[in-house]
Amino acid sequence: MKNLKYLSSSCWTLFCNKRIVACGTSVHSISYLNRNQNTRRALLHQDPTRLEGGHQKQNCILKTPKGAHDVHPHQMAIREKIFKTVVNCFKRHGAESIDTPVFELKELLTGKYGEEAKLIYNLEDQGGELLSLRYDLTVPFARFLAMNKISNIKRYQIAKVYRRDNPSKGRFREFYQCDFDIAGHFDRMIPDSECLKIIHEILKELDLGDFLIKVNDRRLLTGILSVCGVPESRFRSICTSIDKLDKVPWDNLRRELIEDKKLVPETVDRIGEYIRLTGGEDLIAWLCNDPTLSQNKWAMEGLGDLKLLYKYLKIFGVTDKVCIDLGLARGLDYYTGVIYEAILIHDETPKDDQKEMQHIGSVAGGGRYDNLVGFFDPKGKTVPCVGISIGIERIFSIVEKKVMESNEIVRTTETQVLVASAQKMFLEEKMRIISTLWNSGIKAEMLYKENPKFLTQLHYCEQRGIPLVVTIGEMELKDGVVKLRDVATREEAIVLRENLVEEIRKRTCETNEKH
Repeated sequence: MKNLKYLSSSCWTLFCNKRIVACGTSVHSISYLNRNQNTRRALLHQDPTRLEGGHQKQNCILKTPKGAHDVHPHQMAIREKIFKTVVNCFKRHGAESIDTPVFELKELLTGKYGEEAKLIYNLEDQGGELLSLRYDLTVPFARFLAMNKISNIKRYQIAKVYRRDNPSKGRFREFYQCDFDIAGHFDRMIPDSECLKIIHEILKELDLGDFLIKVNDRRLLTGILSVCGVPESRFRSICTSIDKLDKVPWDNLRRELIEDKKLVPETVDRIGEYIRLTGGEDLIAWLCNDPTLSQNKWAMEGLGDLKLLYKYLKIFGVTDKVCIDLGLARGLDYYTGVIYEAILIHDETPKDDQKEMQHIGSVAGGGRYDNLVGFFDPKGKTVPCVGISIGIERIFSIVEKKVMESNEIVRTTETQVLVASAQKMFLEEKMRIISTLWNSGIKAEMLYKENPKFLTQLHYCEQRGIPLVVTIGEMELKDGVVKLRDVATREEAIVLRENLVEEIRKRTCETNEKH
C-alpha cells in the first residue's frame, strides 16, 4: 500500500474502481471519489500535505496583491504623524468625523465618475445586492447626507478607497483618502475660500517644499467650450481630455481632440488659446472684458465667483500660492463650480523664452459639487457642497523619502521608559513597578527575560529611542527608591518609589516641549 501514492492518474482510477466495486460501492460514489483528492488520500491512509493538528499545507506565493502594499512600523510612524497634522487642521476648522461602508450599492456609484467609472471594483451578487467598492469618499458622503436628511455639516473622513487601475510607481489600487467637506446653503465663496486655506495650511505644516494651488471653474470652462463651438453633448468628453494638459504637451492634446474627439482644427485652436492661460486677478479682469466670453452666461457666473474667491483668499493671505489655470478641468462629473488642485513644483530652465513650472505631482484637489446630493434624494432636494481631498499616499512617499535621505531615526513606539535591572532575580519587582506605571498612564516596557544583561537593556533603549530607564536592584529595593537614567545624557538620579510617576511625567513633558 505504501507505494500507491506514486500511481499515475489512470492506474489510480483502475485501482480505485476495483477496490470500490469489491466493497459494493455505487458508480456514483466512484465518480465522487475520483474528483475528491482528500478522500483519495484518506483511502490510502496517507496524506503527505496534512500537517499536525489536521491542517493542510498549501504551496502559495507570498506576495501582496497587485496594486496593494504592506506598511512597515517605521513607515506607519511617519504616516501617523502626517495623519495627525492633517486631522488637527481639519479639527481646527471645526470639522466632525464620520465613517461610511467600504462598499456601496453598485447603482449608487454608476454615472458619477465619467470615463473613470471603468475603474470601479464591482463585487459578486451578495445576498441579492449588486455591490461595488467605493471609488472615493465624496459620492458615499452625498448618499449619507440624502439618506439621513442632513442639510448642514462640516465633516472629515479618512479611509481607504479602491480603483481597478493599472498600478505604477506611486499609484495603487487600494489607498487612503483624506477628505474635508462643507455642506449647506451659505453665502458664495466663503466655504470655498476656507477649503483653499486648509490646503495651504496643511502643505505649509508638512513642509513638502514649494507648492502651487491651481484654480478654475467648471462653468468658465463650459463657457469657453461653448463659445469655441463645441456642442453641449460633447462637453464632458472634451473636459476629460483637457484634464490631461498638465501631463501631456499641447501638441499631443491637440492631436487627440482632432483625431479621437473629432473636433475641427479651428475649434481646437480656439480652445487652446484659452486653456493655456494662467494668471491671477489680472487674468480674471481680462477674461471679464473678453468680448466673446462676456456674452456667455456660464462663463460670467464662473468669473464672478472666481473674482469673489480671490478677494477672500487675499484676506486669508494665501494668494501667493494660488494661480488661475484655465486648463484645469478635474475629470469627475459631479463638479459644478470652482475646482482646484495643489501641486508640488520646482523651476525648470527657461524653454522657448518661457519659464515652465514642472510639477512633481498633485497632492490635493477638490471643488464645488452642488447637485450630487440631489441625485440620491427621493424628492431631488439639493444640498450645496464643497470639499477637498488630500493626496495622502503621494505625501507619504515624499516624506518617507526625505526621512530616509536624512538618516533620521524614526521612533516606531511611544514608550517613555524601560523598567530594567542590573542584577538577577528581579523579574517580579520589575513587574510590580511596570504595573504601577501602566496604571498611571505611563507608556512603559520591559524585556521578556528573567535575567537580561543590563547592557542589552540599554541597547534596546537606544535602538527604540526610549528616553528613560528605571533601574531596580538590591540597594534600591532596600531603600525604597529606584534609579532613573536619561539614556541620551547617561545621567542618573535617585527617585523615591512614590515619586516615580510624577518624575517621569515631568521629564517627558520637558522633552516634548523641547521638540
